[in-house]
Amino acid sequence: MIQCKEETNYTIAKEQVGKITGTTQIQELKSIFKNDSIVSHLGKDNVAEASYDEYLIYSKEGDHLLTIVPKTEQDSSSTIENIQIYDKTYKTTKGLGVKGVFKDIVDNYTVNKVQSTFSTAVLFVDELNATITIDKKELGVKDFGTQKIKLEQIPDLAKIKGITLWFK
Repeated sequence: MIQCKEETNYTIAKEQVGKITGTTQIQELKSIFKNDSIVSHLGKDNVAEASYDEYLIYSKEGDHLLTIVPKTEQDSSSTIENIQIYDKTYKTTKGLGVKGVFKDIVDNYTVNKVQSTFSTAVLFVDELNATITIDKKELGVKDFGTQKIKLEQIPDLAKIKGITLWFK
């Protein structure tokens, strides 16, 4: 029984990352992550860096677990806009996580769109409402332009660089 609860604590699904859902408010993060450390970067007070609020979640061992961005700045009752997942413990029910490879994505999910940035290919997976990035180095692309990337160009063993889950 404990294992089921523990698995739920680290599940990635549409509108869910662990204990966080689409209705979770920023003020609830302290209780959800009471055994971890939360570093707040508030955009309004930090002109040199991000122009938005973000909450970085670290384990007690110092591992970066998640970065959480609220929908509304400077508002503790705001719900979540997106969560960037950094820790390998977080996975979908189909086993997809940040330590996965491209084959894990296409074997289990439909990639609805591919977009190219200067350094990454961004895969849109509507089933999870997630974006998954793969470094262009993994694709064998040396040019840092934004030329179009097709799914067929991505090797099965290309490593996932990051997963961001978006909340509506």
